[in-house]
Amino acid sequence: QVQLVESGGGLVQAGRSLRLSCAASGRSFTSYSMGWFRQAPGKEREFVAGTRWSAGSVYYSEYADSVKGRFKISRDNAKNSVYLQMNSLKPEDTAVYYCAANIAQALRAGARVDYWGQGTQVTVSS
Repeated sequence: QVQLVESGGGLVQAGRSLRLSCAASGRSFTSYSMGWFRQAPGKEREFVAGTRWSAGSVYYSEYADSVKGRFKISRDNAKNSVYLQMNSLKPEDTAVYYCAANIAQALRAGARVDYWGQGTQVTVSS
């Protein structure tokens, strides 16, 4: 059974940093696309960042425009984990952040997601 468990959320002041972690279990996720989505109150869930296997044994990362230059996604295949380093946080980053994984399709805006975590709350105060 595939499980994604997020951690690292919390309350932080604007301009500070936070690091989210997602531990995957149930199978090896080395070849999976993994990433993060978020959902703010009253808004639809949106893509934040994704990382996927690419040619030449390289992982390719993508980011939503709203977080480019501030957020960085990384993964540790030995730990079956993916991380989201969030810097220069803004109040508009406040949302529930969800870890996601796909067997084949790249994670990006509008993508169908195979597996979801339960979410972790991130609140940024001004």
